[in-house]
Amino acid sequence: MKVLFDNRQNIEIFDDYEEIVKNAIEKSLEVEGLEKKYEISVSFIDNKEIKNLNCEYRDVDRETDVLSFPTDMVGIDMGDIDTPLGDIVISVEKAEEQAKDFGHSTMREIVYLTVHSMFHLMGYDHMVEEDKKIMRNKEKQTISLLGIYRNEN
Repeated sequence: MKVLFDNRQNIEIFDDYEEIVKNAIEKSLEVEGLEKKYEISVSFIDNKEIKNLNCEYRDVDRETDVLSFPTDMVGIDMGDIDTPLGDIVISVEKAEEQAKDFGHSTMREIVYLTVHSMFHLMGYDHMVEEDKKIMRNKEKQTISLLGIYRNEN
C-alpha cells in the first residue's frame, strides 16, 4: 500500500500524523476485506482551498471538512503495482474547528475524516438513509478497531 501525503496548509498537525492516517487507511481496507494493494493520496489544505474545490467539483459554495475523489478502481488488480484508489482532501482548519465543537482532539477528527473518506473511495455514500446506516456502521467498526473514540482528548 502506498499513501502519498501533501501538506499545503499552515496549521501544525499532530505528531506522527502520517503514520496515524496511514493506519486509519489500512484499517478501513481491512474492514472492507480488501488487500492493501492500493495507492491513496491524502492532502491537507485550508478552508479557502477546500471551499474552492467544493465549489468547483460539487457546486457548493462553502467550506467543508473533507472531499473524496475516487478513481472507481476498487477490486482491480494491477499486479505488482498499487492500484490507485483515489484522493482524500482534508481541511485541517475545519477539522480543528469541528474537534473543538465535538470536544475531542484534532487527531481524532482527522482520523474520522480519513475513515469517512476511505469508505467514499470504496463506493459508499450517505445520501439515502439505508446507505447511510451501512456506511456509518463500517466507520464505527473501523474507528473501534483503531481504538479511537468520541470525546477523547
